[in-house]
Amino acid sequence: MSDVINICFHGIGTPQRQLELGEDRYWISVELFHAVLDEIRTWPSVKISFDDGNASDLEIGLPALLERGLTAEFYVLASRFGKPGSLSEEDVRKLHGAGMTIGTHGMWHRPWRGMDAETSRDELETARRRIADAVGVPVDMAACPLGRYDRELLTRMRKLGYRRVFTSDRRRARSEDWLQPRYSLRREDTVDGLRAEALVGPGALTRLKLEAVGVVKRLR
Repeated sequence: MSDVINICFHGIGTPQRQLELGEDRYWISVELFHAVLDEIRTWPSVKISFDDGNASDLEIGLPALLERGLTAEFYVLASRFGKPGSLSEEDVRKLHGAGMTIGTHGMWHRPWRGMDAETSRDELETARRRIADAVGVPVDMAACPLGRYDRELLTRMRKLGYRRVFTSDRRRARSEDWLQPRYSLRREDTVDGLRAEALVGPGALTRLKLEAVGVVKRLR
């Protein structure tokens, strides 16, 4: 079983909508985005994803990917279709038509940990169907909003047939694992820092601590 490095982007450039509290940390400059793509395209076993369904996914992200011969997975929010600054249903179809994979990030960008039954149906089932209807193919991969999850959530997602689930835990993944941690780009990140953290990797003690955090989340 080999390692894989999952790199996740959110917003790129200037936001075209009102951001949620704390969300601005995950909006990066166009220059940093291009520099990171140029760096990670040379890495072995790297996978790229985008969260939140921002308009910059199509306007900035897609052309940069295509110029470099890269593909990515886009985890979109069903409630934001067609809203200012967000992808429309037609935009999602364009991404898919360009060879990109579409997954679900839920309905309202709220934490999935501790949901009641009604909220769970809305986030894990209704949103998934709406996204699948928009893109025209089944949706079987998901990214947990705000990186929050627990054992109850993961058990439910397995029962619903999700093929793979992504988190925001900043560590490498094992290629065959169902639950996949990712490195989310932040505005303070640098290419050199990302290379040291993700490609070179932390020391043994730090790596064990990061893995332990993931175990606690899965079992709580």
